[in-house]
Amino acid sequence: MTTTIDLMRHGEPVGGRKYRGQIDDPLSEKGWAQMHAALGEAVPWTQIVSSPLLRCRAFAETLAERHGLPLALDARLKEVGFGIWEGKSAAEIEQAAPGTLARFKADPLNARPAGAEPLADFHDRVAAGLADVLAQHAGRHVLLVGHAGVMRMALAWALQIPLENAYRIEVASASLTRLRFEGGRACLVFHGGNLAGR
Repeated sequence: MTTTIDLMRHGEPVGGRKYRGQIDDPLSEKGWAQMHAALGEAVPWTQIVSSPLLRCRAFAETLAERHGLPLALDARLKEVGFGIWEGKSAAEIEQAAPGTLARFKADPLNARPAGAEPLADFHDRVAAGLADVLAQHAGRHVLLVGHAGVMRMALAWALQIPLENAYRIEVASASLTRLRFEGGRACLVFHGGNLAGR
């Protein structure tokens, strides 16, 4: 039995690029356009599962309503809590403490911002959410609308990538990643693209 999960990152939120974490900013007009363009007319799913944060949920609700698809919201699929970095741009973080982001990317397990959710805890909650999606929708094709961090943790869980390497995975706005699960094994079908022409 084959189960396919398409992971979609939200488009650009209002306010542009920043370490948003669990701040609930909506999508910008550009963000909506990015997500619509990434999907084109393709609607191969039987179920949509989304983070409850507005930058994911609003698009998931619109897509589900338009195509008559069931939608579930799962709080385990929220972005990682970034502690004192929440709402700050990379430039603001670097201005306050030069070299901070390089240290974080080199050692995301230990060089975390004050008050941030531990990476292992984040991984465990995303993994639990994905395991439930697989159990509840076995043999089906699911669209999961989430965040860059959620996609990194999903790939780390499915492909057994060490957590210290998770931030080497680039996740563009409104990009899609397809995972196929068969016989307890996961296969990465494509990463970072869109559904147009697939």
